[in-house]
Amino acid sequence: MKTIGRHLEPRVESALRSARVVMLHGARQAGKSTLASRVAAAAGGVSVTLDDEATLELVRADPVTFLSSEPHPLVIDEVQLAGDRLIRAVKRLVDADPITGRFLLTGSTNFLTVPTISESLAGRVRILHLWPLSEAEIAGTGSLPIEAWLDGEPPPAHSWLERGDYLKILCRGGFPEVLGLAPADRHGWFRDYAATVVQRDMVALADIRRRTAAAPLLRWVAASTSGEINLTKAASDLGINRATVVGYLEWLRTVFLVHELPAWSRNVAAQSIRRPKIYLTDSGLAADLLGADASALTSPVSPVLGRLWETFVVGEVARQVASSAVRADLYHFRAKNQREIDLIIQRPDGRIVAVEIKATVSPTASGLRHAAWLRDRLDQSDPGSFLGGVLVHMGTQSGKVGDRLHLRPASALWTSV
Repeated sequence: MKTIGRHLEPRVESALRSARVVMLHGARQAGKSTLASRVAAAAGGVSVTLDDEATLELVRADPVTFLSSEPHPLVIDEVQLAGDRLIRAVKRLVDADPITGRFLLTGSTNFLTVPTISESLAGRVRILHLWPLSEAEIAGTGSLPIEAWLDGEPPPAHSWLERGDYLKILCRGGFPEVLGLAPADRHGWFRDYAATVVQRDMVALADIRRRTAAAPLLRWVAASTSGEINLTKAASDLGINRATVVGYLEWLRTVFLVHELPAWSRNVAAQSIRRPKIYLTDSGLAADLLGADASALTSPVSPVLGRLWETFVVGEVARQVASSAVRADLYHFRAKNQREIDLIIQRPDGRIVAVEIKATVSPTASGLRHAAWLRDRLDQSDPGSFLGGVLVHMGTQSGKVGDRLHLRPASALWTSV
């Protein structure tokens, strides 16, 4: 398989020049080891993986000696497997010799939420999140198109993709290992992947007493992707108590199988509903867990198409934002008057872009009516804060349909005119 450039790579290189320790974390098989090894090798460093039992035993026996004996930058892959003792050894060494770029750690669990690691390396570590591949990376797009969207004027785009093409992309997802696999082989890969993460990573790190409930909960979350989680209903459907659901959901976040969009609010939207929306990290994994392939999603009445399409688009935006040097935060908005906006992209100064996501090939301006409503309210209460509204769709239309309102095919997120 050819090497695919990662948009996060320049940020990893920059972090190594300014921080003593860099932590690269994200879902298993997202490409962390490949990226970290490539960056370290270019700087004259080496890589070791704690997935290797012999290496893990050496590190656990005498972490300081092991860490001191290797050239830098030293990549330590799957660092969470060695636990707190290794992290404390890293802290001891970088405090004794505070040179930059000494260690590049990778992990398939959220470094800040693993209970077996008490040391945060605060003030010493730069933490970066690597997602599965974005479509922009797969397409070889050198820049990050979302950065132009953050100015409120997404560049015009022409799409040659048809609805069926988008469905295939959605069901394939962005894990590097699946790119060259046939659909039938992808199913086996996704099945084994989910089982490995749930049965190995979650069970190894968590106090899970009812491990048989973890896999059904993951499928339940897949069916709820892009929606608000009803904990009471989840507990009832799965036959477990609410506290167990809450705990298991937190572990799904810790191993990066799910992510959330918090609710966006401002004074103009005081009646907003504050519950977050939850998403599977990868649309391909979500589709497989639901037994949905591109053929099944072709039906215009597919009960899961809208959820999966939103999961895909939100995931593409989140991947690009995580790789960008331009800071932005992602939210969703839903008011008690039933007005909803799928995605709010907010800059640090509070200016926003509102994104509507529709699984249609025939978008109309009415699909942006809630964005127009928010525009008008913000123009009154906070002039200049509404940069633009964009309806992302499966068709070919690309144009302006109102004051700061635009239609764009989803491929505008990874291609341009």
